[in-house]
Amino acid sequence: MHDEREARLLLAMLGRSLFERGYSVGSAGNISVRLPDGYLMTPTNSCLGRLDPERISKLAPDWSHLSGDKPTKEVFLHRAFLTARTDAGAIVHLHSTYATAIACLAVPGDDAPIPPLTPYFVMRIGRTLPVIPYYRPGDAAMEPAVHKAALTAKALLLANHGPVVSGKTLTDAVHAAEELEESAKLALLLRGVPETRRLNAAQVDELL
Repeated sequence: MHDEREARLLLAMLGRSLFERGYSVGSAGNISVRLPDGYLMTPTNSCLGRLDPERISKLAPDWSHLSGDKPTKEVFLHRAFLTARTDAGAIVHLHSTYATAIACLAVPGDDAPIPPLTPYFVMRIGRTLPVIPYYRPGDAAMEPAVHKAALTAKALLLANHGPVVSGKTLTDAVHAAEELEESAKLALLLRGVPETRRLNAAQVDELL
């Protein structure tokens, strides 16, 4: 669990870092953090690069809005993940370029749209990366599909939308989201290259 004051400051700092490096643009993307007495969540229409720690939304354990600005319209996305994964302390949802490109290419229902090219991808993302069918952004109808996928996966792709990544801590979740983006870039760069060497099943098993 995160301390609220430290979590607010860290969320603003890491959000700015993601924004400045192009992992999100405009008001795209949202982040949540589990607290002992509820959740922190980025406000609706906020820019990850300009978050005010004091105005970050706080939600009660029942997901009702307690304080701060109105939370992201995708509260249900974070709720689906955090209720499915009790080990998760934070969720990062981005529209990062390469992961979103994979989300536009992959077939919904695929659970391995990025091959195990590096040990770091396997260690941070895991064995599977489910692709959820397309839903209009903000459509709460996706919650059951996200929840089901999150029961067995630490990260997923929303078709034609972007990645959603969990981590034990906020820092872990951000690092995993960054690793996913770089792995998506590698996968696209190496797509169709016959000499590409993937980790084999034994190598993957050794990392998990």
